Amino acid sequence: MGIDLPLIWAVIIGFALMMYVIMDGFDLGIGVLFPFVRDRGDRDTMVNTVAPVWDGNETWLVLGGAALLAAFPLAYSVVLSALYLPLVLMLAGLIWRGVAFEFRFKADEAHRPFWDKAFAWGSYIATFFQGVALGAFINGFAVVGGAYGGGSLDWLHPFSVFTGLGLLVAYALLGSTWLIMKTDGNLQRRMIQIARLVTLALFGVIGIVSLWTPLKHPAIAARWFSLPNILFFAPVPLLVLAVTVLLLKVLRPGGHAAPFLLALFLLFLGYSGLAISLWPHLIPPSITIWDAAGPPQALGFTLVGALFIIPFILAYTAWAYYVFRGKVNAGEGYH
Repeated sequence: MGIDLPLIWAVIIGFALMMYVIMDGFDLGIGVLFPFVRDRGDRDTMVNTVAPVWDGNETWLVLGGAALLAAFPLAYSVVLSALYLPLVLMLAGLIWRGVAFEFRFKADEAHRPFWDKAFAWGSYIATFFQGVALGAFINGFAVVGGAYGGGSLDWLHPFSVFTGLGLLVAYALLGSTWLIMKTDGNLQRRMIQIARLVTLALFGVIGIVSLWTPLKHPAIAARWFSLPNILFFAPVPLLVLAVTVLLLKVLRPGGHAAPFLLALFLLFLGYSGLAISLWPHLIPPSITIWDAAGPPQALGFTLVGALFIIPFILAYTAWAYYVFRGKVNAGEGYH
């Protein structure tokens, strides 16, 4: 039996995107939460909790995009052609947010409110259009003769707008639970209040997406609700309910890492549900990972580089989080 290179690359890309959602999700969530925190010192503390690691978190997005180009050039051309506008807007939001992140520390009193708003707006734009791209991806793309056959605005529909708003809620939960873990005092208490609301909101978002998707796509409905699949996949929604209840219970003063870890698990369950719905299609609804894969020689050659780079990224990421572990107090910071 030979090595299934397309399957290995699909796992690598799925892992890279999951790491990006987890690691950039909570620092984007801090920007999403900015309008709900007015105190200047608290805002500085919020940003200081991610200052040493936030730019490294985006490494996974670069890795996922490069891997898609190297291993699945057909999917790369189709997905980027179909999602050109939302992805450009997402990158514009990330760049604007990154500039604001650095400038707000150095701005004088007159200009600091402008950069605070820029940081929040950049976070909202980047997150919303990530969610829109996700919704458009779930909805599928028209492919004609090996190229994207749809229009430039086909990505814009009610479901993609809803997933854009839903991702704002998801990242707000990651951001608030991250701050519960990294801060204390009034800021931590404020984040506990917000986390309770966004936990309930995210449970509602997951429920609506879980009903909307199979109603719109009969193939996904058959995947989830036919026998024996329903028996194998039932633990996913049951775990979503159990984790939501447990998360609400641990959101109390004195809680530290548990809310953040449970929020990560909740996002992982949502990611798993997406993988179950779409597998094995890399370009929904018809092109599989094997249909979209590049030549075996290219897959094998690039895999050698990936197996060297990924452990290196994991090692320096773990080291960075270890060095900057613990609570961040007011007045302390990387800048």
